[in-house]
Amino acid sequence: MAGQSFEFVSTAFCRDKKVGNCPQIAVNIPGIVAIRESARPEEVVTMTTDAWRQLTDAVKAGEYDLSA
Repeated sequence: MAGQSFEFVSTAFCRDKKVGNCPQIAVNIPGIVAIRESARPEEVVTMTTDAWRQLTDAVKAGEYDLSA
């Protein structure tokens, strides 16, 4: 990853100026997914693409449902 920088994107919903901070994702470096919060762009969490798949599968399955 040396010499490479993440290219973060937000969902279309988060591009609205009325929306506050939003999660941003970067997938431009092969094998790595980077996540940050737009309000704190200096704090970046990275994971492998396999770990990203496991996380998104768990979220879709409701494993992290905060309303439960």
